[in-house]
Amino acid sequence: MMLILLPPSEGKTGRSRGRAVDFSTLSFPELNPIREQVLETLAKVSASSDAYDVLDVGASLQAEVDRNTRWRTEPAVPVSELYSGVLYDALGYASMSAGTKRRAGSRLLVVSAAWGVLRPADRVPPYRLSMGTTLPGHGPLASVWRDPLAAALSESGGVIVDCRSSTYVAAWRPSGDQAAKWVSVNVVRERDGVRTVVSHMAKHTRGLVARHLLESGKDPGTPKSLHKLVSERWNAELDRTGPGWTLTVVEHD
Repeated sequence: MMLILLPPSEGKTGRSRGRAVDFSTLSFPELNPIREQVLETLAKVSASSDAYDVLDVGASLQAEVDRNTRWRTEPAVPVSELYSGVLYDALGYASMSAGTKRRAGSRLLVVSAAWGVLRPADRVPPYRLSMGTTLPGHGPLASVWRDPLAAALSESGGVIVDCRSSTYVAAWRPSGDQAAKWVSVNVVRERDGVRTVVSHMAKHTRGLVARHLLESGKDPGTPKSLHKLVSERWNAELDRTGPGWTLTVVEHD
């Protein structure tokens, strides 16, 4: 089965009322002990005088930092509604058909600094934490999650469509047999034969690619069949890059 890996977004949508997180209902329950350790440390850091420095945020985000201290009691939000921003707007989960949402439920994974990896139906509270953060007592979060994510995702045998940023790729890089089906999605803009990377557009296009794959109803079994499916809509190129592959979507002005 194909997996589509997404990064989280900095923007998150909270709720004023509702049930708090229930760890027993989350996907990948084997990650729960690490989730709780990271969140407990995050709460302590967020209540400390050097919270802004550790979390690398400004004082304008005080409300979000304070919310980190209440993760046990904050209303939990379905992951399908939690994240906002360019990629998630393009993905457009709310407007998907029932069948496409079912496919998203098993194929979409969001890699998170606080929660490791989540599926759309998982319910968690909003949080402020980047995978690039070094938490006291834990070290760089990408290192904290590397082995647990490798174990949790080791049984995936299908194509892995990677729409994550490099910060989140550092938390899990498919290896061995999985690497041969690992396809990173790159987006470039071409003008007068010159290609440039534009991050805002790249996020938008990755969201559209993820939606197209889910709506297609297909499960490409190889990187080449994935390339063929994406090429139905975009000018796309597939290249072998190290242990995995890169699918480059070329946008033209």
